[in-house]
Amino acid sequence: MRLIIKTISVAIVGLFVANAWALDPVSLEKQYASDAKQTASSSRGEKFFTSKQGKEWSCASCHGVPPTKEGKHASTDKSISPLAPAFNSKRFTDEAKVNKWFKRNCNDVLGRECSSLEKADVMVIGIRILQMGHRILHI
Repeated sequence: MRLIIKTISVAIVGLFVANAWALDPVSLEKQYASDAKQTASSSRGEKFFTSKQGKEWSCASCHGVPPTKEGKHASTDKSISPLAPAFNSKRFTDEAKVNKWFKRNCNDVLGRECSSLEKADVMVIGIRILQMGHRILHI
């Protein structure tokens, strides 16, 4: 009986912890912009997303332009789910995953971690697509 109660307790705590990390893309973008003490810019984000940044790739090399379809990693050929939240409801909803992938992908593109402002600028591109009611934007 104690084992059952312990198992149920752990499951309930796990649900609360998982939900604590679940965010919506707009809240996370605003958090990054606040950390940077600047407003995110879609025009700055579009330029950043499509330009090579010190290494041989841009964000668009793997995520595509616009980032509404499945992409493919430039060196591993692994498929990548759409970046835009309007086309992938799980995108930008788990802060730990977002930070993990920004760290990894920014290193691939920049050779360093992205700044909070760079993260906010990239996120605002996907959010803009979401707010436009799934219309595909030309970046």
